[in-house]
Amino acid sequence: MIYDITQPLRAGVPVWPGDTAYAEMRTWTMEGGGVVNVSQITLSTHTGTHADAPLHYDAGGAAIGAVDLTPYLGVCRVVDCRGAGGRIEPHHLPRELPPRVLFRTFDPFPEDNWPATWTTIAPETIDALADAGVILVGLDGPSLDPETSKTMDAHQAVRRRGLAILEGLMLEGILAREYELIALPLKLATADAAPVRAILRTLP
Repeated sequence: MIYDITQPLRAGVPVWPGDTAYAEMRTWTMEGGGVVNVSQITLSTHTGTHADAPLHYDAGGAAIGAVDLTPYLGVCRVVDCRGAGGRIEPHHLPRELPPRVLFRTFDPFPEDNWPATWTTIAPETIDALADAGVILVGLDGPSLDPETSKTMDAHQAVRRRGLAILEGLMLEGILAREYELIALPLKLATADAAPVRAILRTLP
């Protein structure tokens, strides 16, 4: 079984307040006499389901086009944290973890509206994940940190510990268990993030 956990990129997809709205326009059309349809798109690198590059939270960090792809492909566990409250703390973690962990916090997922608040991840939880050998952390919220954060504590913990980040996953209806994750970011050579097409596959 394949589960698509990617937000559709479309007009009206919620974006961070003040960030670039998604827009799409046909530049060539078959209706206009062309032989093909061709479109141009405008979007933020953090639109919908995306991977943060170290460059996003570290001025000297790698761009998304230069990151190692290993974290974005392999065994993961979906952890149901819908009852965690404001932050996912270390005590919310299962005892044993695979190298990739995705947190479900929304029920239902706010596909059409920007959430007023969301469940974030405590920096101590990032440390606990890293100590357990986790190399990628993802969640269904738009950021590991609160919208109002000026210190980006969870992102800075990720910087210190070297994890990869996925944000904006659609995990509604996904059971808390292990899967194979495939979520490769676009190779945007100098960008601070990139959209991904994230899927989960059931394990044999």
